[in-house]
Amino acid sequence: MAEESSGDKTEAPTPRRRQEARDAGQIARSPDLASAALLIGILFLLKGFGTALMSSMKLVLADLLAGDSLSNFDPQAAMTQLMRAMAAVGVAMMPFFFGIILIGVVVNMSQVGLVINFKRITPNLAALNPIKGLSHLFAGARVFVRLGMSFIKVIFVALTAYSAVHGRMAQIMAVQQLTFIQIFGLGASIIYAIALRIGILLFVLALFDYAYQRYQIEQDLKMSKQDVKEEMKSMDGDPKIKARRRQLAVQRHLKRLKKEVPKASVVVTNPTHFAVALEYDAAKMRAPRVVAKGQDLIAKRIREIAIEHNIPLVERAPLARALYKMCDVGDEIPEEFYAAVAEILAYVYQVAKQMKAAA
Repeated sequence: MAEESSGDKTEAPTPRRRQEARDAGQIARSPDLASAALLIGILFLLKGFGTALMSSMKLVLADLLAGDSLSNFDPQAAMTQLMRAMAAVGVAMMPFFFGIILIGVVVNMSQVGLVINFKRITPNLAALNPIKGLSHLFAGARVFVRLGMSFIKVIFVALTAYSAVHGRMAQIMAVQQLTFIQIFGLGASIIYAIALRIGILLFVLALFDYAYQRYQIEQDLKMSKQDVKEEMKSMDGDPKIKARRRQLAVQRHLKRLKKEVPKASVVVTNPTHFAVALEYDAAKMRAPRVVAKGQDLIAKRIREIAIEHNIPLVERAPLARALYKMCDVGDEIPEEFYAAVAEILAYVYQVAKQMKAAA
């Protein structure tokens, strides 16, 4: 039975599939979230730095419209005055520029992280097919979800805007009794209230949109059991390559044995299944150290190298098994084996001394 239908895709996507989707640009991202955050950020920036900006622009206009400026027709003086005005306005606008850039970077980075993907900007001629575009436009239930969210968004925005002016209708109706400055202040406060409420509403709706996109992408990336098996097989590689890797690993291990086993003072054996080579120098070491260990074929090779270099072989089956399981190459033996190993070393030194005396 084929496992390619969408109903069979019940397995969570693997890290590799997630990374491939990320490399292809299939990432949850809501443009509305960045727009709403920028709107709210700009409003707060205006509230915090708007007074300084207005004061700066007022001074610039007063300077440009002063009698001395209007009566001075020197091009060099006009250029100097213009550059000075632009510098003043630029300094006043700097918090806005940096604030907007910071908000945009933070919001986008929080959604997608740092992604450098040139595949997304590569021309795709297949995307110019109008029939394919229409099929994507009307395919699946997500288009209805989008339309529904857009409709709900319009209704909520209208209700939010109405809530901002509903309590101020009396002030708006009596606007003819106010001065120009008062009318300007009232209009600015109403616009600020409407924009802030709409910005917060759009931000909340964008969060839901972002969550839905993450859910949708997660569903799209789901895999069937067969997909997971194929991916694991491709990651494991060809059996011949795996066998070759194992062969190279064994060769490297045997090469290390030829270098390390001749340093040993004694080799403790099982006698055939395990072999542990121990090195001990009382002047340099606190305790005997494992320089090589092996099982079956590796153990056989350790014994052969030991015999070639006249390293004593001592059969202690329980000790050999315990050292093999508890110690790694390069480790000192645990304290509970001190007595047993000391007995073996004493025996080896005694035999070596007797053989030297007999010679």
